[in-house]
Amino acid sequence: MGMSVTTSVATEDDAERILKLQYLCYQGEAELYGDWSIEPLTQSLDSLRTELKERHVLVARLGEEVVGSVRGWVDADGVGRIGRLCVHPRMQRHGLGSRLLRAMESRLAAGDARVVAYRLFTGHRSVGNLRLYQRLGYRPTEVEEINSKLSFISLEKRVDDLAVSA
Repeated sequence: MGMSVTTSVATEDDAERILKLQYLCYQGEAELYGDWSIEPLTQSLDSLRTELKERHVLVARLGEEVVGSVRGWVDADGVGRIGRLCVHPRMQRHGLGSRLLRAMESRLAAGDARVVAYRLFTGHRSVGNLRLYQRLGYRPTEVEEINSKLSFISLEKRVDDLAVSA
């Protein structure tokens, strides 16, 4: 009998497992852009522990193993910022990324701050990420050229748009 994946709020005890998962998941992005100095690969454990205290962090677990993670917070303008969505390579393409992203949207919406939109970004060559985000209702809003090899595409989902389509 197989185990099912559960989603929960990350704890301080999850920090090392999240960091290892993040490192594993972002190898492909680093290779895609030819840049091994990207922040997800250089983040320190102390920095992640600070995020666990200051932001919303969710994890997906298969038994005791952390197989997915996502982070979020609401900024002063009421924008739910979502980032560092990662799913273990062997668990990808089974809906776990979508599930984590929706869970983070719900968590941010349930907080004290009013959310007017959700925003995230990804690299311009990250076709799978772009496809996932657009399938979940995110629309490109801005392209920021970081250097000759990398541009970030910002995507947004307006809360007003959700009310109209409901």
